[in-house]
Amino acid sequence: MATLVPPPSKRQKVAEAEKAREQQEIQNIPTDLGSVRVQFFDQATGNATGPAVSVPVADANTKNLETLLNTLQGNEDDDRVPYRFAYQSDKDGQTIDILADLYHSLLQPGIKTTEDTVSLYFTPQAVFRVKAVSRCAASIAGHGEAILATSFSPVSSSTMVSGSGDSTARVWDCDTGTPLHTLKGHTSWVLAVAYSPNGAMIATGSMDNSVRLWDAKKGQALGGPLKGHAKWITNLAWEPYHVQESGRPRLASASKDSTVRVWDVVSKRIDTVLTGHKGSVTCVRWGGTGQIYTASHDKTIKIWNPKDGTLIQTLAAHAHRVNHLALSTDFALRTAYHDHTGKVPASEAEKVAAARKRFEQAATVNNKIVERLVSASDDFTMYLWDPSSSTKPVARLLGHQKEVNHVTFSPDMAYIASAGFDNHVKLWNGRDGKFITTFRGHVGAVYQCCFSADSRMLVSSSKDTTLKVWDVRTGKLSMDLPGHKDEVFAVDWSPDGQKVGSGGKDKAIRIWRN
Repeated sequence: MATLVPPPSKRQKVAEAEKAREQQEIQNIPTDLGSVRVQFFDQATGNATGPAVSVPVADANTKNLETLLNTLQGNEDDDRVPYRFAYQSDKDGQTIDILADLYHSLLQPGIKTTEDTVSLYFTPQAVFRVKAVSRCAASIAGHGEAILATSFSPVSSSTMVSGSGDSTARVWDCDTGTPLHTLKGHTSWVLAVAYSPNGAMIATGSMDNSVRLWDAKKGQALGGPLKGHAKWITNLAWEPYHVQESGRPRLASASKDSTVRVWDVVSKRIDTVLTGHKGSVTCVRWGGTGQIYTASHDKTIKIWNPKDGTLIQTLAAHAHRVNHLALSTDFALRTAYHDHTGKVPASEAEKVAAARKRFEQAATVNNKIVERLVSASDDFTMYLWDPSSSTKPVARLLGHQKEVNHVTFSPDMAYIASAGFDNHVKLWNGRDGKFITTFRGHVGAVYQCCFSADSRMLVSSSKDTTLKVWDVRTGKLSMDLPGHKDEVFAVDWSPDGQKVGSGGKDKAIRIWRN
């Protein structure tokens, strides 16, 4: 009797698929296809850049298209801008990202022929490059219990705040690896920390049902606790800088008591209370168009007008509690008028104008302000929403085998990353929600993930005690960062791209740099 070969294992199947994909990428473009006419359009304005240009199909790869576009714009070698290209179908509105070249993306699948003029929409990628963090620059002790939240200042990577189960928050000097201030006042776990967009204040939310405000530089309390919630604080969101009334910043706090409270941080009074959820509010986001987005255990996402506290709409699609939300403009809102150059506008009016300009640049698609929302849930799925145009989701993101814990948009809005209890980090297209790849490597639940400022890398923190840095373009592990002695609950990548900060069950803050 002939011996039967056992069926291939899952690992063998994955390896085979990977090999086939790599072989497909290596395939050369046929040289006898002639030329294709290409015309470039700005994704933000929809305006054409230059006339249609004839390009040999064999040379129509993304690098050559980038060079051609820079030439049409009159950019010198030193001023060349890296671009991402996409094709938008007139018939069904489908968007196809040009990953390698026009042949494999459009011509081979039969979407376009060499007789057609191909309209390519371009968006600039980050001009500066962030290097992968590769070593632990400091391991700083100080907290007496597990670290539950971390956040870098929007101003620079020199300072970071962490919230802990020891009832304190701490501000750290990340350049020298030393503690700067201990923020004492809470009487229970500090679950949420958030820097104001101008970096001047820190807000902390605790299991003692209160929110506290602190001077970020001096580490001093700004008045007493903000009281009003009946249960603990789960999440905090500052009003975007360009939306604030001058000298009157506001803060939204989400709580297990099913409400969100909007605080006037100057008078320390409640502005409005957002009531309507029937379960714990897990996440709050304050959008650049002025609306507040909340997610809850009651399976819904609600959108509010913070001026009068009225409910604008309810997004209901999830079958289980909603754990986390991310806005496509989160990065621009978090950093306000701070950018990679480090130059700060002189006057208040210039700061507001710069913050508004950065938000509008991030959110403008075809001359419209588009703020996308993505929600992650215990039902193993995520939904991508465009709340300004519809209460129906743009896409349902399927693939996780367990609860989805955390979700985030890349700063350039091109990608969404999700972290799940199935040990996986998954990458999706930020425009249409299509699945791109799974980052495999963690052997425990993944708690959080965060993009680098140039959107080219992603860092994830896990129950398996490690952090991992992933290359977004290749889908491969770029750097494995062991060092923590227990689960890593929180991670943040500084907005200037220089450092990563992490904290977890081992009570130590770790600062990683390249």
